[in-house]
Amino acid sequence: MNPPIELGSIRLRDDQPFVIAEAGVNHENSLDTAYQMVEQAAASGADAIKFQSYKAETLAARHSPAYWDLTAEPAQSQYELFKKHDHFTGSDYERLARRAAECGIVFMSTPFDTHFADLLAPLMPAFKIASADLTNIPLIQHCARKGKPMILSVGAATEEEVDDALQAVRGTGNRDIALLHCILSYPCRPEDANLNGIRYLARRYPDLPIGYSDHVPPDAGMLIPLAAWLLGARIIEKHFTLDKSLPGNDHYHAMDPGDLRRLRQSCGYVASSLGDDVKRVWPCEMEARRQARRSLVAARPIHKGQTATDDAIAIKRPGTGIAPAAKEILIGRTALKDIESDEILQWNMFSGSSSEADLP
Repeated sequence: MNPPIELGSIRLRDDQPFVIAEAGVNHENSLDTAYQMVEQAAASGADAIKFQSYKAETLAARHSPAYWDLTAEPAQSQYELFKKHDHFTGSDYERLARRAAECGIVFMSTPFDTHFADLLAPLMPAFKIASADLTNIPLIQHCARKGKPMILSVGAATEEEVDDALQAVRGTGNRDIALLHCILSYPCRPEDANLNGIRYLARRYPDLPIGYSDHVPPDAGMLIPLAAWLLGARIIEKHFTLDKSLPGNDHYHAMDPGDLRRLRQSCGYVASSLGDDVKRVWPCEMEARRQARRSLVAARPIHKGQTATDDAIAIKRPGTGIAPAAKEILIGRTALKDIESDEILQWNMFSGSSSEADLP
């Protein structure tokens, strides 16, 4: 088990990943749908629900090419896509934050400009910076100065860019940082997920909690995020929708409430098997240890007064007699009683000390 980590007021559990249901703008500008997403995420086991806060005019130029699967999302430009989903206002996020509190789930939203950073700061316990903004140092510094934990996705980033972003945060005096391994591809193929990047980040930044932001379409067992957790991801962020069959946006690679429940169940099942990091004999092994291990047994009858010889001793199950490692100590001792063939040998059947100090 991993030790618990405090990221500001967010506690990263030791027995489960901290799961962020990334609602993004899958509410399709409907506050009622967004409310349902909060409620369903909480009911299905998410620790946090996260939206995205932006205005197309401040996010993308009108001629900004698409970089996603156009068969799943037909918008030809980023501006066109963002314009369809940028209708929520500050009061909408305030309402969503209240609903999240009522449901017992953490509210978050990624700000894509300083206006939304200022608006969201009182509503959430941490800032999430999207991979696409990892080099947006002014925005990172602006958010970091709020004094809240910073969760940085590092998709499509070089080592130098990650280091620069960390320096920008630390330069404000903020030391509360987590990094999320991410592949900036929509959707991400399983063979491109590079989950070993989680272990790489953990080695390169051993003082930081590491997580994973997933863009792989969910499989029936939620195996990719489960594997990410087993590789050390303390935070799992995955896009969330109420209906994966809806066209466009992020629905086509998002998890739904059923997927989220399966992820929680799978993590719980695996967690129950992890045990501790100490090699010891478990109680459930005790009887098998006695019966399946071997002892010294009489290979043929040994009569009282005879000397135990090598050819008179065999090594067989169960392990309730003299241990095989003591065979050389037993050889040459005199039998104190008649011993039948295949009888399990005990120290009190022979002359000489039976002290454990005699054992090799």
